[in-house]
Amino acid sequence: MKNMKFPLLIMIAFVAFGMLQSCKEEIDMSNRYTFTEYTIASYLEEHEDYSEYYRLLGEVPISDRTETNVLQLLSARGNYTVFAPSNKAIQDYLDTLCAKGIITEATWDGFKNDHDKDSIREVIVFNSIIDGEDLADNLYQTGNFPKDKEEFELPNMYDRKINVCYGGDDSTYINGVKDDDGKVISGSLIDLNNHDILAINGFIHQVQSVIAPSNETLADVLQGYIETNDEGFIVMAKMIMACGLKNELTKVKDEVYERAYKNGDVKDLPNHSSEGSPGYIPIHRKFGFTVFAETDEFWMEKLGKTNVADITLDDIKEWVVDQGFYPNAINDNDYTNVNNVLNQFVTYHILPMRLPVNRLVIHYLEKGYNYASSSSYTIPVWEYYTTLGERRLLKLYQCGKRFSVDNSDAIYLNRFPILDNERHGTYAEVECPTDRAGVIINTAEARSVINGYIYPIDKPLAYTRETRENFMKERIRFDVTALFPEFMNNDIRANRVNNARNQTVGIPNTNVYRYLEDLDIEEGTQFYYLLGLGKQSGGSWANFQGDELNVIKKYSMIFRLPPVPMKGTYEIRYAVQVQSGVRGMCQVYFGTDKDNLHAQGIPLDLRMGGINRVTANGTFPSIAGWTEDIADDDDLNAENDKKMRNNGFMKGPEYFQISAGGKTSRAVPETIRRIIVREDMEPGKTYYLKFKNVLDDDIVTTQFFMDYLEICAKEVYDNPRTPEDIW
Repeated sequence: MKNMKFPLLIMIAFVAFGMLQSCKEEIDMSNRYTFTEYTIASYLEEHEDYSEYYRLLGEVPISDRTETNVLQLLSARGNYTVFAPSNKAIQDYLDTLCAKGIITEATWDGFKNDHDKDSIREVIVFNSIIDGEDLADNLYQTGNFPKDKEEFELPNMYDRKINVCYGGDDSTYINGVKDDDGKVISGSLIDLNNHDILAINGFIHQVQSVIAPSNETLADVLQGYIETNDEGFIVMAKMIMACGLKNELTKVKDEVYERAYKNGDVKDLPNHSSEGSPGYIPIHRKFGFTVFAETDEFWMEKLGKTNVADITLDDIKEWVVDQGFYPNAINDNDYTNVNNVLNQFVTYHILPMRLPVNRLVIHYLEKGYNYASSSSYTIPVWEYYTTLGERRLLKLYQCGKRFSVDNSDAIYLNRFPILDNERHGTYAEVECPTDRAGVIINTAEARSVINGYIYPIDKPLAYTRETRENFMKERIRFDVTALFPEFMNNDIRANRVNNARNQTVGIPNTNVYRYLEDLDIEEGTQFYYLLGLGKQSGGSWANFQGDELNVIKKYSMIFRLPPVPMKGTYEIRYAVQVQSGVRGMCQVYFGTDKDNLHAQGIPLDLRMGGINRVTANGTFPSIAGWTEDIADDDDLNAENDKKMRNNGFMKGPEYFQISAGGKTSRAVPETIRRIIVREDMEPGKTYYLKFKNVLDDDIVTTQFFMDYLEICAKEVYDNPRTPEDIW
C-alpha cells in the first residue's frame, strides 16, 4: 500500500470509569520500600526524567468511587507493567494537542476547562499501565511481549488493548503502524536504554511518546480515507459507505447493557456445581468488526487506473459482475439492499467481531503442538465464521511452516489444500492448487481501532460457486464459541489471563438480557463459559480449543447455526467428553422455525462415552461400540468405525490431543462425537438447534457440555470413492 500514515484524530473523551472495575479500591501500603529497593512509584520519583509523569500519577484517581490516586496504586503490592513517558514525550503530546487546536498553548494552562484537562491526564496515565492484579504471570517484560502486531492479553487501565510492533533495527513500538515496506511509521517507541526496569511491584518501560489510542471507530477511519484522499483503503471505504454500513461500523458498546450492569440488573451466576466459582457476568457488551480489504493498489491495477480518485462505484460493480462472483444478485444502484451485487461483494469482507492478529485462529492442542511450551505451529488450524449482511461462511486458516507446501505460516482466507489425511498420515499439506490457495491476510499492516481491525489483502475475496463447492467438500468443524461474536468482542474466548473472572464466565438468561444475539437462553438455565487456557493450566483440558460451554439446572437453549454452503444432505455432529460423572440428558430439536422445532430421535445421553456410561450413581456399559484401534489392521479399524456410526456415534478426531504430547482424542473413549441431525439443508435458510434438559434432578446430574460442532455434507461422510478421514 501507499502511505498508510494519515493524521491521527486525537479526541478528548470522557473516561468511562466503569472500565476500571479491576482497579483496587483499598490500597495495601504494607509493601512500600524506600531504600535499597524500589516500588514503581518510588523509582519514578527518584528519576527526574519522569517528574511530569510522576506528578500526573498523583493527580489522577483510579476511579470515581475513591480518592485513591494512581500514584498510591503504584506504591503498593501488585503486578504492574508501566510504559512511562518521559518529560519530553509528554511535552511533545501537548505540542500535538496545541497544533490541532485542542488547547490554546502547549502547557497545562492551555486547556479551556478543568474537565478537558482531567480527561487528557487520564488518557496519559490510564493508557500507560497494565494492571496484572494478583498474578505475577500477568507481568510483561520485553522477553515475553506478544509477537509482531499482536495484542497484550490484558487491557490497560483505560480498558484498551494495546499491541506491539517491531522494527527491523530491534526497536519495539507500542501501537505501531507499518507501511507496505514493513517500516514502522508511527507508534510509541520503547527506549532502548530504559526498559525492563524491575521494581518490587512490576516492570517499567520508558516510551518516547505518549500512548494515546484514538477513539476512532472503523466508520471514522474509513471516512477519513475518503476525506483525506490518503491512499490505502479509499475504494473499500467508498464501497462500505455506499452500502449503508457507516452506522453499523460506528457501534462500540451496548449502552443499555452498560446501564443494566451498573445498576445491578444483571448479576453474576451462582457458583458452578463443578468449578466452585461463580459465573462472572461480563462487565461490557462491546461490538466489533473485522474488515478484510483489497488495497487501493489492487483496484488501480485491476481497473487500469493511475489515480484512485478516478475509480467509481460503477467501475467496481461492473468488475464484480464481469468476474461472475454473484450471478444471482441484483445489478442496480441500490447498494444498501443485501441482495445487491456490490452489497454482497462488500459484506463478504466483513465479520461482526473484532479479531486481533493473535486470535485470527486459535492454537491449543492440535496434534504435535505443545501449547504449554509455545512450540512452533504444526498441522493446520482453522475457524469458520459467518459474515455480515447475507450470512455466508468464511474460513480462516493457518499451517505451521514445516507442514505447509509454501513453507509459510501465513494466515489465509478460504484456503482449501489437499492434506495428508490417511489413517497413518501427518495431516500436512500435500499440495494446494492455485484456485484453492486462498487469500493471504497481511497481518503486518493490520490497522487497529477501538471497535475493530482492517487487514489488507491483495487478491479478490468472493463467495463464488467454486468456494461454496470447496466448503461442501470438507468437514466443517468449529468451536461452538465461533457462533457468537460477543465472545470475541468482549475478550472472553481464548483469553489466556489466568484469573477467576476469565476462567468462569456467566451469561444471563434471555429474559434478563439478551447478551448473545444468536442464542436464546430460557429462564431457569444457568449458562457458563469455562476456559482452560490460562497460563497455569498447561494445556490440561481435553477440549478442542481449551474451552467449553457448561450449563446446569433445568436448561433450555436455542442456537442459531451457521449457513450451509450449498443444497444437500448434512450431518450435524456434537462433541462430548464424559470424563466427569456429572453430565445429564437432553432432547435435541432442529429446524428453521424457532417456535416449532422438531425433536431428533430419543433424548441424548451425555453420560455415554465410548466404553462406559458414567453417571453419578455408577458406571455402566456403553452402547457406542468403541474399540481401540489395532495398529496393523486398518480394515478392522474402519469396520469398527462403521459400526459406531450405525449406533449414532463417532470416535473423537485424530486431529487434537487431550494433553500436550498425550493421546489424541480418537484414542480416548471418553471424548467422542454424536450424530444428532441428518437432514436436507439449503443455503439462504436459517437453521436452529435446541437442547432441553429431560432429567428431574436440576443440581448436578443435568450438566450440559458443549465443545465443538461439525456440519458435514453427505459428499464427505458417505463418499464411496474417498471415505471420510479420521482427522
